[in-house]
Amino acid sequence: MPVSAREQKLAIDGGTPVRTSPLPWELPGAHWIGDEERELVDRVLRSQSPFRFYGIDPQYMVETLEQEWCETYGHKHALAVSSGTAALSIALSALEVGPGDEVLVAGYMWVSCMSAIVRAGAIPRLVDIDDTFCMDVKDLRSKINSRSRAILLVHMSGAPGHVADIAELAREHGLGLIEDCAQAAGASQNGTPVGRFGDIATFSFQMNKNMTSGDGGMIVCKDEDLFRRIVAMHDLGYARNDAGRFDPEDETCQFWGIGARMSDLTGAMALAQSRKLGGITGAMRSAKWRIREALSAYPEIRLRNVIDPEGDSGPFLIMTFEDADMCSRFMAAVKAEGIHGPEGSLSCLPMRDWGLHWYFNIPSLTEKRSNTRDGFPWSHPDNAFASQINYHRGLLPVCDDLHDRSGLLSIASILSDADVDDIIRAFHKVAAAYFNR
Repeated sequence: MPVSAREQKLAIDGGTPVRTSPLPWELPGAHWIGDEERELVDRVLRSQSPFRFYGIDPQYMVETLEQEWCETYGHKHALAVSSGTAALSIALSALEVGPGDEVLVAGYMWVSCMSAIVRAGAIPRLVDIDDTFCMDVKDLRSKINSRSRAILLVHMSGAPGHVADIAELAREHGLGLIEDCAQAAGASQNGTPVGRFGDIATFSFQMNKNMTSGDGGMIVCKDEDLFRRIVAMHDLGYARNDAGRFDPEDETCQFWGIGARMSDLTGAMALAQSRKLGGITGAMRSAKWRIREALSAYPEIRLRNVIDPEGDSGPFLIMTFEDADMCSRFMAAVKAEGIHGPEGSLSCLPMRDWGLHWYFNIPSLTEKRSNTRDGFPWSHPDNAFASQINYHRGLLPVCDDLHDRSGLLSIASILSDADVDDIIRAFHKVAAAYFNR
């Protein structure tokens, strides 16, 4: 119930805050690092064999990680890589995306999505979002054209949007579908784990993700031939034989690889973390939905549409307000009540401060920057059509609006019941003051 003392002075106005100690860091997997990670990493060190394919006494941590990932989430093939960003580049190359192609991607994503498309030589075609904060199906349909090659569907902020409908649309138009699950490892929708809707899916194990090995990632897919391409491209462009040595004579795998292998040291940590992923996401989901239930008492706060609450991996709670001013005032007041992490944390903020997650905040995109002197890929003759594409703010009305009016609360994976109670008390206190309850 809302606080009974409606006149209670807000901390932002000089009152007493709900709490004075910071909440835990919003780094889900990091809080769960323990003896299990240490044991597996030490095993690799003792074996003097940190390379995944061969060594003095290989421990096959990466191979075990891949096998267990497939068994847990029902994927046919899985390949661990050095990062989620590398995974995106490999996925696009595996689908033969290049100059003359457009890749459809939502305007709320992460900068790595854009960089992977541009470095492939293709052109990003931006698609609006809806109240799921993921890609809008209607706008996607309207943006598909003769140059469309693939859809990069990002499961933003821990939960998928209309993924089944988008997968059907991709099949209807013969487009490759890449699921970017970087922020949604362990999530599902109606019983199907993320990564099983499209042709290829990518995951990230970077520090901010649901599970972490510091850096690292995973690529999954169903098709055998596609997976062979993925394996070769993540390496140096060639297949390997049973001894782990290159086989350059295999004509089906003669590409230009990027050397994005995962080491067995990283694999050891990722393996231990992967075994905890259900516990990590379960803890975040439980805490988040307790807070959401409390906020449902306020029609002035519109909560993000999560299609399947049971499949939500739980790291973020997103809320939308009447206007940008109310959003700024409300989030600042909640933060002043002590609902924030340690110094440097980004746990409670208006989503206007969410930086490179928004298309118009990426200067290398809006200004069409290049890594090369000739301006590639914007200068490529097959991409001449891109001269008419503008990536500045104003392109996606719903995305722009939600950027202005939405706030975000990161859900740490080790919130105590008392922490959750404090968060709820703070929201009630601020809502009582701002909504005249």
